[in-house]
Amino acid sequence: MDDPLTLYGEKFASRLLLGTARYPSPAILADSIKASGAEIVTISLRREAGGSRAGRSFWDLVRESGAKVLPNTAGCRTAKEAITTAQMAREVFGCDWIKLEVIGDEDTLQPDPFGLVEAARSLSAEGFRVFPYMTEDLVLAEKLLGAGCRVLMPWAAPIGSGRGLNNPYGLRALRARFPEAPLIVDAGIGAPSHAAAAMELGYDAILLNTAVARAGDPATMARAFALSIEAGRAAWLAEPMTPRDLAEPSTPLIGRAFDEGAA
Repeated sequence: MDDPLTLYGEKFASRLLLGTARYPSPAILADSIKASGAEIVTISLRREAGGSRAGRSFWDLVRESGAKVLPNTAGCRTAKEAITTAQMAREVFGCDWIKLEVIGDEDTLQPDPFGLVEAARSLSAEGFRVFPYMTEDLVLAEKLLGAGCRVLMPWAAPIGSGRGLNNPYGLRALRARFPEAPLIVDAGIGAPSHAAAAMELGYDAILLNTAVARAGDPATMARAFALSIEAGRAAWLAEPMTPRDLAEPSTPLIGRAFDEGAA
């Protein structure tokens, strides 16, 4: 099926983006990237460790995977801090893509919408291709698109919680309001069924980290997620039936093997 994911003009066959933190070992991380088929991986500037031996080894592993790097501003609490981190990441990774995180609440790691818009506007003006980590808020989405973002990354639930889709109604409303914007669910996905459910809502891709890294067998879990995302995407394209409150016979009536109105 010719159904590429297009982000800032670049096309990808895989709709799974993979984080690179908290794996048991570098070898397991490499196996997980391969098993997932991910063509984009996220990296924290802090993980690069300023060119230390550990940082170089990690960087070599990522480059050998062949995946495109999406640096992130994980851990930033203000717009100024996120902007500075993004500028440093561009120097280190030679990439103008940036996953923008401006955290506003310590307990939920919920993004600060004001700092997020401020940073997105500034970074977009500097030529960055911004991927903002956000809630499913419609007003915030509008502001971020107005600030120059062409991709949005709403959460399903708090980072690392594995709760799945906390607010399917809100995610569905976001999809309906912005049909042309690529939407990537980021954070809160804990099981392949969660990822499939998000894709069935019409989301374009899923970004994972903890659900794979902390699984008993990360590489096998990465493969399970890849399959679920592919299935969810196929289901969305196939246009699922509309749920009904009342029963309807599924066995055709005599002489009516096919719906008369079907093509």
